[in-house]
Amino acid sequence: MILILNPNTRLHSQEYQQLMDHLAALQGVQVRVHKEQGVEQTLIELYLIGDTKQLEIADMQNLPCVERVVRVSQEYRILGRHKDDTRPAHFNYNGVRFGQDTLNIFAGLCAVDTPEHVERMLRALRDNGQVCTRMGAYKPRTSPYAFQGHGKNCLPYVFDLAGKYGIKVVAMEITHESHLDEIREALLMSGNPTGVMLQIGTRNTQNFELLKIVGRQQEHPVLLKRGFGITLDESLNAAEYLASEGNRNVVFGLRGMKTNMGDPHRNLVDFAHVPVVKRLTRMPVCVDPSHSVGSRAASPDGILDIMHATAQGVLAGANMVLVDFHPTPPQALVDGPQALLLKELPYFLEDVQIAREAYLRRCALAEKFKEK
Repeated sequence: MILILNPNTRLHSQEYQQLMDHLAALQGVQVRVHKEQGVEQTLIELYLIGDTKQLEIADMQNLPCVERVVRVSQEYRILGRHKDDTRPAHFNYNGVRFGQDTLNIFAGLCAVDTPEHVERMLRALRDNGQVCTRMGAYKPRTSPYAFQGHGKNCLPYVFDLAGKYGIKVVAMEITHESHLDEIREALLMSGNPTGVMLQIGTRNTQNFELLKIVGRQQEHPVLLKRGFGITLDESLNAAEYLASEGNRNVVFGLRGMKTNMGDPHRNLVDFAHVPVVKRLTRMPVCVDPSHSVGSRAASPDGILDIMHATAQGVLAGANMVLVDFHPTPPQALVDGPQALLLKELPYFLEDVQIAREAYLRRCALAEKFKEK
């Protein structure tokens, strides 16, 4: 059960203390406090964990400070989309809105290699009106001999250049808790010129201790990629680990399933699950066409498979696209064969816009049909 308190409820007020005293007396129920600081008001939600079936919604509604009560299902208690749950399905970070009604493009380098390539990429994004990117500093690889990323050594120039070119959010995978401190230190030393969305890659989707640690910090939102060999339910529960520790600013990423049933693509594209995730949870949904397709192959119509896959995700209502670009793909240290070219960026963005407009027209049509 979730108790949504009146806006700007003060934690030290007499009414709030009366509420907490009442909840503390409930048998078999634990209370977890979540505080959301907005620009104009503070929102507090109390999560009642345990045997809450005995609690009547009307009784809880009449407690001091309580604005609304939501009875949740067992699955995805915090991130889930529950019956009569009208809480917003969005969050704001560093001036960018992430929600189930928005679309943000994160084009960039799968792995940072040189400052020159980073700058060329970010300049192209700025020139095309983009404020988000992906930049891989830490790269988990199947082979221990493959390039693992430049790590903390590249963070200062990545963040400086992001600030120089007006990039507000950099999606960056982490593989160890120490990377959190390295990112914080690099941002601080460079004057916090940009923001970072922490990415949990598919190999770490069930690294539960890492999920708990990342969930305990709330300064950075998190992009959690679906595990490539587990069910959707297991991956959604991984996202719930993050939220249960306090960080609800989570984007769920679909990046294809590891199976030869998807051949000749790198993975089996699973973008039909975009509306499923949006129906089951309040998370924005990201698609990663680059790692789903894994090549620059094109169909007879001249359109790259990566762009076809992107359109599939956007037509299904995706809220974020994570896509590989590189100034000179043959020189890329990771996934060069699937990277799009900088000269293709305007084309890619316009193609995405066509798919987005088609999705919005489909939404309007569904609304019109519902009204009849």
